[in-house]
Amino acid sequence: MSKRAKELLTSSYDYELDPSLIAKYPVNPPDSAKLLVYNRKDGSIIHTIFSEFLSYIPKNTNIFLNDTKVIKARVFGKKSSGGKIELLFNKMLNDTTALVMIKGRVKEGIKIYFDDGLVAKVLKLNSDGSRVIEFYKDNKVIDFVTLVDILEKIGHIPLPPYMQREDTKEDSIYYQTLFGTKEGAVAAPTASLHFTSALLERMKEQFDTHTLTLHVGAGTFKPVESENILNHPMHSEWYSIPDESAKVIDNQTSKILAIGTTVTRTIEYYARVGKVEGECDLFLHPANPPVRVNYLLTNFHLPKSTLLMLVSSFIGTDETLRVYNIAKEHRYRFFSYGDAMLIL
Repeated sequence: MSKRAKELLTSSYDYELDPSLIAKYPVNPPDSAKLLVYNRKDGSIIHTIFSEFLSYIPKNTNIFLNDTKVIKARVFGKKSSGGKIELLFNKMLNDTTALVMIKGRVKEGIKIYFDDGLVAKVLKLNSDGSRVIEFYKDNKVIDFVTLVDILEKIGHIPLPPYMQREDTKEDSIYYQTLFGTKEGAVAAPTASLHFTSALLERMKEQFDTHTLTLHVGAGTFKPVESENILNHPMHSEWYSIPDESAKVIDNQTSKILAIGTTVTRTIEYYARVGKVEGECDLFLHPANPPVRVNYLLTNFHLPKSTLLMLVSSFIGTDETLRVYNIAKEHRYRFFSYGDAMLIL
C-alpha cells in the first residue's frame, strides 16, 4: 500500500492510550503544563514546559488567537410526561432556530421544560441524531443573546465526554480562555487554556498578536467512522475574521503561528475561499495540507479524530504517531486539559 493510500485510511490514525494519561483536571498554574516542541526540519523534539513557550517562536511571527467564549450549553429538563431530558446546545441556525443534541426520546412538536421558565420546542429530527428546536420564555421565541443569559443561570459547562465527570464551579474558570469575549462555543479552543495573564502579556509585547472567532461546535468530538477519511461528513462552525487580521493573512510574506486547531482551520478556510465570515467546514489532513499557517500550537488529540488528522497534515501520519508515542513514554497528559505540542 502506498503512503498516500495509507494516509487516507481512518485506521492509520488509531493509537492506544493508558486511561491514566487522560487529563480530567487542569494543572495549576496553567503554564506549568508540559510542552513538546517538534521541529519539522529534522524531526527533533525538545521537552520543556509551557511557560517557556515564547522562547521557541521565530522572530517576526504573527500569532493568532481564537476569541470565542464557551457558553453553559448543557441543560437538564423534563417532558410534560415527566421524562428526563439532557440537551446540549450546538449552534444557532438562524435568528430563532437552534441545532442541538438531545439525550432522551423526543418527537417533533414536543416541548421540553427547563428551569427559569425556559421551554424548547422540537421542530425537526435530523438523521444524524441532531435536533432543530426553538427556545421560548413567557410564550415568546427568544434570540441567542437572551438564551445565553438564561443558560448562564441554569446551564452547565459542557465538558468533553472523555473526562467522565460532572462539571464544577472551577470548570467555569478553567475551561475558558483568558481572552474569550465572543459567546457561542460549546467546546474550548484548548491550546489557549495554557496561558496565564503574565505569559499572555509577554507574548503581546514580543509578537504581533491577532484574533479571529470560530465558535467551536459539538462536531469537534465526532469520531471519523468511515473507512476512508475522505468520506467523513465534516461539521461546520461559524467564524468571523476582523479586517486587520485578514490583512495579515493576505500578506503572504508574514509568518503565522496558529494557537490551536480552530485558528488553523479558520485561517486555512479563509485562504481558500476569501470570505471573512460564514460557516467553516474545512477538513485538513495529509491529502489537504495547510497552505497559509506556518506553525501550530495544539494539544494531544483523540484517536481517529479530525483533529489528529489535522496535526498529520503538518507532519505526516507516521511522524504524528511517532511523536505521540514519545509523548506517552514521557507521561504527557492528553486531550482538553492536557499538555501541549508546538510544531515549528
